[in-house]
Amino acid sequence: MPVLMCFGLLLFLIAIRVPIGLSLIAVSFIGIAVETSLRAAIGSVARLPYQYATDWNFSAVPMFLLMGYIASETGLTRGLFRSSRALLARLPGALACASVLASALFAAASGSSVATASAMSRIAIPEMLSRKYDPGLACGTVAASGTLGSLIPPSILMILYGVYSDVSIGALFLAGVIPGLLSVAVYMGMIIVRCSVKPELGGAGHQEEEDRLPLWRMLYDVAPLPVLIAIVMGSISAGLATPTEAGALGALGAIAISMATGQFSVARLMEALRQSALSFTAIFIIVIGGGLLTRFVAIAGLGTLLTDVFSGSEIGAIGLILMIALIYIILGMFIDSIGLLLLTAPLILPMANAAGLDLIWLGIILIKLLEIGLITPPVGLNVFVIQSALKGAVPMPLVFKGVLWFIAMDVLTLVLLVAFPELTLWLPSLLR
Repeated sequence: MPVLMCFGLLLFLIAIRVPIGLSLIAVSFIGIAVETSLRAAIGSVARLPYQYATDWNFSAVPMFLLMGYIASETGLTRGLFRSSRALLARLPGALACASVLASALFAAASGSSVATASAMSRIAIPEMLSRKYDPGLACGTVAASGTLGSLIPPSILMILYGVYSDVSIGALFLAGVIPGLLSVAVYMGMIIVRCSVKPELGGAGHQEEEDRLPLWRMLYDVAPLPVLIAIVMGSISAGLATPTEAGALGALGAIAISMATGQFSVARLMEALRQSALSFTAIFIIVIGGGLLTRFVAIAGLGTLLTDVFSGSEIGAIGLILMIALIYIILGMFIDSIGLLLLTAPLILPMANAAGLDLIWLGIILIKLLEIGLITPPVGLNVFVIQSALKGAVPMPLVFKGVLWFIAMDVLTLVLLVAFPELTLWLPSLLR
């Protein structure tokens, strides 16, 4: 009964918009105090911040945040859309396809879905609207493409999942590469087909001559990010650096590249540090709440109970995945992705272990489900980010209508990842 009351209180706090981190801390503190003692609850709250602050894997989070903010503040991402537009100029719906490609490249530097959606909404959507693109397609493309920040490594969600599930973060990064590229291909394929069938969706149906760029200009615009990605992923896959060390190398590389291109300044570096500190503080509070919830679940025996219930049922591994998908899609409408991951991980992981699921594969599936939550009505966070950036220029119902096509494509991608686990596990297997 105390467990049910605590989870009921948690859902109530989330429903009245209490920040997810504070909700997790408050409810878990009460639960631990009820199940054990007030002294034990206070001890847990006192120990966890130090535990996570000294966790080597978790320290990768601020490193990748800093790398992304330096790349953004110093303009390393500014030419992505321009060069992607020039590269794809002959395709139907070229600007929408360029938005997907540019978002994928930006995501590889930022590791954040919201940051990707925010940056691209100010660049790509005004350009598409000025070319008479369908507003729903324009906004839906950027909202959905922003979610690639969660799946394409380096990803903050992958780091957090790796810390909680005790799975190799480097293996998770490699596991996200093919699903991320698959998502890009599926999005672009859908855009091309729709704009071929209904050319009016893609504006005039052709690109202006100004969209053409010489090859050297495209390489100059795009090259910095592949260099950063090569530094990060290459050092991890070659076994030369841990994810934390790779993140630090990436941040240092972003500074060096911005200096080489003449975009570096102390003021921009300080702003990147400030933004990184603010973002990491918010994440750290949620992580402490998630850690407390994990402890409460263990003390209350809820993980063991769920494992026993699952073992005694006949739903099987596929049934478990379908149940998780339903829960994530529903809760993802109301809870942000980091909060939802840390809220559900203590409950899902024991059952996943009992079902014999590969935790690397499961992590990618969960992150893909979290992506869908970022664009699902009524509270899709990426949609609200775009609405804020456009200052209400496109009505919210029209934006949500535009993302429905991309949600369908995400479901298709999920089906492929579940049906063919090798898409996720092949690259990590090369590390073993």
